[in-house]
Amino acid sequence: MLGSAADAEDVLQETWLRWSKVDLGQVSDQRAYLVRITTRQSLNRLRTISRRKESYVGPWLPEPLLTAPDAAADLELAESLSMATMLILETLSPTERAVFVLREVFEIGYDDIAVAVGKTPTAVRQIAHRARRHVDARRPRMTVSAAETRAALESFRSALNSGDPQAMLDVLAPEVVLVSDGGGVKRAALRPVTGAENVVRYILGGIGRTQASIVIDLTLLNGSPALVFRLDGEIDGVMAFRVDNDRITGLYFVRNPHKLTRIESETPLTLR
Repeated sequence: MLGSAADAEDVLQETWLRWSKVDLGQVSDQRAYLVRITTRQSLNRLRTISRRKESYVGPWLPEPLLTAPDAAADLELAESLSMATMLILETLSPTERAVFVLREVFEIGYDDIAVAVGKTPTAVRQIAHRARRHVDARRPRMTVSAAETRAALESFRSALNSGDPQAMLDVLAPEVVLVSDGGGVKRAALRPVTGAENVVRYILGGIGRTQASIVIDLTLLNGSPALVFRLDGEIDGVMAFRVDNDRITGLYFVRNPHKLTRIESETPLTLR
């Protein structure tokens, strides 16, 4: 819902505080009541995040999470958590995003969603339809397995390690887009880099400028294979990917150190 573990934890803390003061004897449906509290707190936080982004330096990417292998095995969970899907959700309004997540990810009924977001069930159905159409239009047409993504990443990592630009071009789609998030703290492109040749030039140029020892490892972020970059043993950034037809079409490079605090330990995740 929020794209930030820290914001999510704040919302859960506030939800718990409110829940702890409730007379449970007066609550007919505890799950629906918790959904309502959490959703309203999330909507308030989304508006705060939106104002925060207005002064953010360069592109904003969701916070990457180190996830367990079972997250990748659950295709529905992996798809809902992927960096590409999270970025699509960023294009929705706060209410559209809340309705979409509650309906499509958690399968909550329209009546309960209506109470949670302060709309009529009819309005919620319309919002859900509009949000679903918006997301579907931007999602990959075909589901790519973790194995296919891992194969593309292995080829890309080998090309990075060898510094071979042609090997990188071979695994990148011509229309590939790289989005980098340094948050004004680390060096990053201030706007998306488009086109395979431009992406290769940008990446190799950045690696060539550093004198530190670079190690690139495979990891699992947001339920999908990804790469973690270490400079002299310290995490410098992580890169998530979107793969279509065995080619990389999206690279999402997070270098903002404030967003890399969840990379050292796994975050357990589940839809239910």
